Amino acid sequence: MSELLEHVQIDTADNPEISVIWLHGLGADGNDFVPIVRELDLSGLPGIRFIFPHARTIPVTVNGGYVMRAWYDITGAELVRREDENGLRASQQEVEAFIAREKARGIPASRIILAGFSQGCAMTIQTGLRHPEKLGGMICLSGYVPLSAKLPLERTQESLATPIFMAHGRHDNVVPFNRAEMSHDLLVSLGYEVEWHAYAMQHTVCLDEVQHLSAWLKKVLS
Repeated sequence: MSELLEHVQIDTADNPEISVIWLHGLGADGNDFVPIVRELDLSGLPGIRFIFPHARTIPVTVNGGYVMRAWYDITGAELVRREDENGLRASQQEVEAFIAREKARGIPASRIILAGFSQGCAMTIQTGLRHPEKLGGMICLSGYVPLSAKLPLERTQESLATPIFMAHGRHDNVVPFNRAEMSHDLLVSLGYEVEWHAYAMQHTVCLDEVQHLSAWLKKVLS
C-alpha cells in the first residue's frame, strides 16, 4: 500500500513506547472509539500512541448496497456464509501497513496492540493471527473469527505467543453470542491464550468491560 488510510492519532505522552491500532465497526469511522482513550485506566503505563484508522467506503450488500465505511462486505445477517474473502485480505494489508509504520517509528511488534470492535474485531483476528511476529496483544470486542476454516493453516506459529482479550454481550443482536463463543473455543483449541468475558449487554461496550480491559492492558504491557 502506497499510502496509509486516513486516521486519528492520540498520544498519551511524548515519545510513546506502545502503539494501539484500533479498528472501528461497520458504518462508523475512527472517531467512534476515540473516547476510549480517556475511559481506560492507563496509570502506570508508558506513553501510548492510539491510532484509529478510517476504513474505506464500499457498497455493503446487507444494507442494500449503501456505501459506507467498512473493512469488508457483509452479504447476509448470518455473517459467515459467502464471506468477502477478498475484502478481508485487502483490509488485512491496510492494517499491516499501520503495523509496519509503527515499527519504522521505533515501536517493536511486541509493543503493538491490535484492537477492534465488531468488523474491527474480525479484522484484528484476521491480521493478528497471521502476523509473522508476536504482537503486544489483541483486543477483540463483539466480533468473531472470519475465514475460520482457513485459520488453522494460515495462522503463524509466532502469533501463538500474542495474548488475546475477547469480550461479547450475551444479548448481542448483531453478532450472535454463540458465534462469539464458537470463535473463542476455536482460538483456545488452536492453543491461544484468551482472556474471555461475557456481559449482560447488546452490541456495545460497557463499564465493566472497560475496567477489565484496563487491567488486562496493565498485565500484558507490564
